[in-house]
Amino acid sequence: MPQIWFSMPATREDLLARLAQLGITVATRDHPAVHTVAESERLHREIAGAHTKNLFLRDKDGALFLVVAEAHTHIDLKLLARQLGCGRLSFGRGELLQGVLGVGPGSVTAFAVMNDESGLVRVVIDERLMAHAVINCHPLVNTATTSIARDDLLRFIRASRHEPRILRLDGENRR
Repeated sequence: MPQIWFSMPATREDLLARLAQLGITVATRDHPAVHTVAESERLHREIAGAHTKNLFLRDKDGALFLVVAEAHTHIDLKLLARQLGCGRLSFGRGELLQGVLGVGPGSVTAFAVMNDESGLVRVVIDERLMAHAVINCHPLVNTATTSIARDDLLRFIRASRHEPRILRLDGENRR
């Protein structure tokens, strides 16, 4: 199990300031809290761009993964484990999520990598998501949605010292 150092996680305001510091322009819209893709369907119709679902996963050896996928991509955890060359994957516990990414269940987002200063989490991005010019993510809270250009999201992740791995997650081209 990796050593976890708890520090004050970044806030929505910290995130928006970091994006501005990087010269990244975004648009953020407030809305009632959403915890699941099903709950956010109305927002998908109201906010243009690709919407995401995010999985915080742990393999049997304790390696951590943040999977950022297009909202309707089916993710087969057994296939994903084979693609990543790791052991069986399961969902990371809420305490671990909070300790490493600084967000709670329902607020998992690609932006949370800014809280992983130790680089414990490997970022995996859905190839299908990368087909969209604009991507919508929670700004560290599930009461808002931030729209960001695809290339700017990748730049943000890399500026947070994480190199995203882009994979075909829907299993259509199994090898």
